[in-house]
Amino acid sequence: MLFDVFVFKKSPPMKGLNSYYNNTRNEIAALIPNDIRTILDIGCAKGNFLKFVKEKTQAETWGIEVEIEVGEKAKVNVDKVIIGKVEEVIDSVPNNYFDCITFNDVLEHLLEPTEVLKLIKPKLSRNGIVIASVPNVRHFWNLYELIIKKDWKYRESGILDSTHLRFFTQKSLYRMFEEANFRNLKIIGMNELKPWFFGCFNFIAFNFFEDTKYVNIVCIAEKNAKLL
Repeated sequence: MLFDVFVFKKSPPMKGLNSYYNNTRNEIAALIPNDIRTILDIGCAKGNFLKFVKEKTQAETWGIEVEIEVGEKAKVNVDKVIIGKVEEVIDSVPNNYFDCITFNDVLEHLLEPTEVLKLIKPKLSRNGIVIASVPNVRHFWNLYELIIKKDWKYRESGILDSTHLRFFTQKSLYRMFEEANFRNLKIIGMNELKPWFFGCFNFIAFNFFEDTKYVNIVCIAEKNAKLL
């Protein structure tokens, strides 16, 4: 299994609900092709991410947001907002319509994320892609707390956010998209955060811990395999 690693240092881990709802996720927007015509963001929060994408691509923007008050605020920034749980409202979204569907740290909040991926796949256009970011449960400091401090402490935000129902590594994220029948998967490490001694430590371990320096992991997946 091949993993392509891109490093983005500008976006540190988010803290608190206010940061979550207002974040533009520039590092995710940088992965979106400039020629998309339509985009759907699952868990669009206040729509700042989609507003930024629209400025970049001029695409038609759609968002799904479960929180009613937050979704109402998103209508200022998004062309069309649907309020409700994605599993319950996805049928109101047109099929074969979106060139890109994004999940910005949302899949870990879902009870059945694989089933949600299967539900959204028909919504993609023929050459549509999904871009999904999740917290990396193998992040260095998380492993440190688990192995050295023998602890697994939930917090208000971050990798061990108390609202997270699922946890992902690079391999498990890749496997989930495979099980949902997506094609041409690419896994990216994002938002590097590591201690000063990490380089030597990882070198001695023959790069075994390379993936642990990333706070987030991202999967880019295609609806269909492109014909050569």
